[in-house]
Amino acid sequence: MKSLYEHLPPVEIAGRKLVGAVLFGLLVLFAAGVGSAVGLLFVYSTDLPQVEELERYRPSSVTELYDTKGRVIGTFALQRRVIATYDDYPPVLRDALVSIEDKNFWEHSGINYWRIIGAAYRDVESGGKVQGASTLTMQLARNLFLSPDRSFYRKMQESLLAIQIERRFTKQQIFTLYANQIFLGHGAYGYEAASEYYFSKPAKQLKLEEAALLAGLPKAPQYYSPINHPDRAVRRRNLVIDAMLEDGKITAAQANEAKKKLLALNIQKDPNSLAPHYVEEIRRYLEGRYGSDQVHQGGLRVYTSLDMDMQKAARQAVLDGLATYERRHGWSGKLVNIVAEGQSLTRYSDADWDDEPEVNGYTHALVMQVSPAAVQLRFGQHTASLAPADVAWTQAGKTQAGKKKFNLTDVLHAGDIVYVKVLALEAGGKARVSLEQDSGAEGALVAIDNATGEIRAMVGGRDFNLSKFNRATQALRQAGSSFKPYVYAAAVDQGANPDDTILDAATTFQTASGPYTPHNYDEKFEGTITLRRALAQSRNIPALKLADRMGIKTVIDYAHRLGVTANIPAYLPVALGSAEVTLLEQTAAYSVFPNDGLRVAPRYITKVTDYDGRILEEDYSDAKDALSSRTARIMTSMLREVVLHGTAVAAAKARYPFAGKTGTTNDFTDAWFVGFSPNLACGVWIGYDEKKSLGNKETGAKAALPAWLQFMTAALAGKDAGTFEPAPGQAAVVAHKLDTPDVAPGDGEAH
Repeated sequence: MKSLYEHLPPVEIAGRKLVGAVLFGLLVLFAAGVGSAVGLLFVYSTDLPQVEELERYRPSSVTELYDTKGRVIGTFALQRRVIATYDDYPPVLRDALVSIEDKNFWEHSGINYWRIIGAAYRDVESGGKVQGASTLTMQLARNLFLSPDRSFYRKMQESLLAIQIERRFTKQQIFTLYANQIFLGHGAYGYEAASEYYFSKPAKQLKLEEAALLAGLPKAPQYYSPINHPDRAVRRRNLVIDAMLEDGKITAAQANEAKKKLLALNIQKDPNSLAPHYVEEIRRYLEGRYGSDQVHQGGLRVYTSLDMDMQKAARQAVLDGLATYERRHGWSGKLVNIVAEGQSLTRYSDADWDDEPEVNGYTHALVMQVSPAAVQLRFGQHTASLAPADVAWTQAGKTQAGKKKFNLTDVLHAGDIVYVKVLALEAGGKARVSLEQDSGAEGALVAIDNATGEIRAMVGGRDFNLSKFNRATQALRQAGSSFKPYVYAAAVDQGANPDDTILDAATTFQTASGPYTPHNYDEKFEGTITLRRALAQSRNIPALKLADRMGIKTVIDYAHRLGVTANIPAYLPVALGSAEVTLLEQTAAYSVFPNDGLRVAPRYITKVTDYDGRILEEDYSDAKDALSSRTARIMTSMLREVVLHGTAVAAAKARYPFAGKTGTTNDFTDAWFVGFSPNLACGVWIGYDEKKSLGNKETGAKAALPAWLQFMTAALAGKDAGTFEPAPGQAAVVAHKLDTPDVAPGDGEAH
């Protein structure tokens, strides 16, 4: 058989053989390449996450706490994230993000090959990995499933996952997943959370310059932080705007106008700062019931009993009351000085500065400079100055003869940490403040809806940053004369009338521990008086006589009926308030009187739902009869007498019907006022955490009642205060005639 090449010239035969050999070699190389590629794909895909998981994917989301009007008062989260839908993200934000991160997002199938080639060329040219080529889909795959390391292996997996994601999900779904997942600095994940954090508004309301700012953050959230590096953030924002102009998403006029805008952040206030002690109580309860993971990642919706407006009024009342007390006792100095501790004036940061200051709020400030004419202060991004007149109340630097001229340098020094009240916040970071003092005195307040037991406001202390201890729920303090209503409630419930008389005179009681000879606060005796007057004037002898007649165990039983759970020892001085109780229990117990004898357990939560809105729990009022309606109404009228003509007469001029009782303990260590209107009960306690005297004559009427009155007046402003149910033989009390007080404020307090 003849060869195929016999008829060809020798040269041509050699050429054809060479071509054949080359083609064969290429086929072998191609087969090897395909085999290698298939092998590599097999290797890279063996441990590839299953994209199907995205269909069940639910990112960690914030648990939110709402007040009675649906306003957020607190959050629990490992990541600040608010889940949004595609329509929640406005077109201006979508355009900004696509223009700067992935121009061909709506067209490609997960990978932008031309961009990869360009990035590879630039990497080779520069000798390093400087150019990114990831699409939004690839970034989503990396953020959800892969590590952030920049390796060829990770890039291959990222690309394979992106292709799978594109096949299974629509572009809108991919965009939404990405927009909810991406980290944007300062703990914010997703554009909805970032919009709320940086601008205090939902993403739907973003303007062009704001959307461009947020769209520029994924590249490097910390480097381009508008808070820490505003100049870099603006440059990056303008780059995004230029990209949008290049893509035809905006006009040149819109671009120029947006780039001229100054950086205008409105950083979201920490919602937990409004009622931190209250929120902490709820956190402990929720974690105990649902577990930490569910609380911090499950996106629960917790509907609470708190009223944000009342809470603000409560916090203001306690802080103002403490400031008044501090000024009444003069300047003590004893300031912490950071310079003496070796710290820098320019680098110091206080925990108070994590939250934006509020007008009429209190904060700690750093003294930067002191001269005879002025003191320069700094707190956060704000500065303020104090003139000699602002500091004169301290009376520091004066000799006993008062001849030495007042000098600011005698009071404050650079590096001192001072406590100030913010009077005004002005342009350019300027502020006006007044110098106050924090000597360690503490205060607490609780307000409860009488009918439902819902806690409307709670202040557990002066500063949650300094102490997490909740003095409204955790502190057991001697109740003083605020315990006496339990004595009178027991007597009335057993048949006594408020106009029955009792002898206020020197007496000695025989007790198990020996003779007991008590005295009244004023060291005087009034002789024969009515029970009504005895309670109004807080006379000790009548209260002890009543308790002795009934038996102190009977009085303790009535205290427990009204809701006091503390273990109270059965000895006679308990009638004067030597028993230790919490402010919450004391306030809840008092709410029985205007509630016609019905005891309603205090509660924080009305409902809890899961991420999908399913109700996990719904709380209803736990109520039971504690007193007869006759006893409750008589006690209300007697406690109202305390306000009209007794130890709480300072509240007599209020335009609302109030009733309540002052309380002061031995050596003035605890000051109380617990009282109520027809609808709202409130208790205030002032004192030191350690058993330390507040100072001479610092009674409940003087130290606690002003804060109580300030809160109640604000809480009831513009509302129907209601009416007290009349006691037998009396008309209903709506408002009262302003009578001439029988005693001066504070008289009659018991020890």
